[in-house]
Amino acid sequence: MAHHFANDVPSRLLMWQRVRAYAVPPSMIDTATARRAVGDWSGACAAARVDTDLDLRAVRNRHGTEVATRLRADLRRLAPDLLRWHMPRSAPDGRLRPGLTLSLARYGSSAATPVQLVVRTPPTWADAGQRMSLTLWEGSGTGAPRHHPHPHPDRRFRLDLHRHLWDAGRSGELARRCGADATAPDRRSHGTGLPPDLADRPAADEASWAVARWAAEAELLLRAEGRPRGAFTVRLGARSRAVLELVAPDDSHAPVIRPLREVPPPQRVAALPVLPEAAARVLPDLELLRAGLVAADRLHPLVAAALAEPGPAPAAVPAPAPGDPHRVECRGAVHRIALRDGVLTAIDHDPSELRREELLVALGGPALPCVRAIDSVHRDPEALPAVRERLLHGDIAGALAVVEGLLGPGAVLPDGPLRQELQSAAARRVDHGLFRSGLVTVHPAAETAPDAAHADASHRPRLDRRVPHDLRRKHTSRARPRTGLMR
Repeated sequence: MAHHFANDVPSRLLMWQRVRAYAVPPSMIDTATARRAVGDWSGACAAARVDTDLDLRAVRNRHGTEVATRLRADLRRLAPDLLRWHMPRSAPDGRLRPGLTLSLARYGSSAATPVQLVVRTPPTWADAGQRMSLTLWEGSGTGAPRHHPHPHPDRRFRLDLHRHLWDAGRSGELARRCGADATAPDRRSHGTGLPPDLADRPAADEASWAVARWAAEAELLLRAEGRPRGAFTVRLGARSRAVLELVAPDDSHAPVIRPLREVPPPQRVAALPVLPEAAARVLPDLELLRAGLVAADRLHPLVAAALAEPGPAPAAVPAPAPGDPHRVECRGAVHRIALRDGVLTAIDHDPSELRREELLVALGGPALPCVRAIDSVHRDPEALPAVRERLLHGDIAGALAVVEGLLGPGAVLPDGPLRQELQSAAARRVDHGLFRSGLVTVHPAAETAPDAAHADASHRPRLDRRVPHDLRRKHTSRARPRTGLMR
């Protein structure tokens, strides 16, 4: 039975509905799957707009044959289109979360820091095309691009414990890991001992928490950290964290979670393991299916095969057939506008008449209603929101296909919203290329900021309330040589 919300559909689900419709188009999935099926992992990444910054020969020379072999095996199992499908996204537009470094797999190494396969997203100012990059993280001292805002792997967003979200061979684990094969729990979580700021959230709240899965996922997290039991945190908001403890009577009982009796100091809380976002929240596809906002056949094939949960299908909207003419009232009659020879034209007017009307308009005269309608479609078509969504998620080919299907491949766009959107997308792709090459390391507008003169290594930032007390005391102590002269 589908779960209906008491109020309107939450904005978060509407965002994910748009993401599922535009972010990973079927053409990308088909091309990436075909190339992955023949062992071309690099071609699959190119089809999914994932740049590969990997040299397997250099990895073997630096870290040994075992690490290189495991890395090559993971690359062959990698489904980059599935990875893009499950990547963290930011509201309200649903674009990839910018400036993120996300761990996919960890490999043993002789170094103190394990080698990690990571995927990176560019900062906001260079995210045109919504491209990602796949590379190897070798520690804080090497392999970190200085022009990336956050080169270190993020503890909150990590997929090394959720290989079913990017590994095609383990995608069948999705139903078990997201709780789709069990009855949906009561989201109010009465009797679980959770903090009041989480237990009292209504069912239609913006945040959807997979509370029933926290104990099992926390056990996997702590085991990966080398701790059989212990405390961990769940990020509930920008300034809210739940500090919980995983306990079990003995090894034969399922572990349970409970709040700590005494909350440790903030420094210790910050050092505790963080439950990944993929484990803390309900899978968006599962919520969309249960709310009837998406049909199963519109999901990624690997996701649909894993979930296989029937839900109420959305009402089908009949799409207009290709070449369906527009109808315009012109000179007391209804005329048709349709594609002819790759150009949108008024088919009920002679070509010579249309040329005379265009010349008359160029001289400042009034235009026919059919000519005005064609010009309006070229400047601001009804399909502009769909084109804008595709450009926002980097689907340039899909956006051009919509434009060509509406106006024809031989159309010449005049000045207007449609042309501005296409030109803006092309200009932002140049910014992404400059970021990838390392020629521009910061946003160009930041160079003209008032504080740009102080952005050097010798500048001492101002101490504010967010600086820890120990660090503030260290910087303001009179025993330091720089401040001792001011006694």
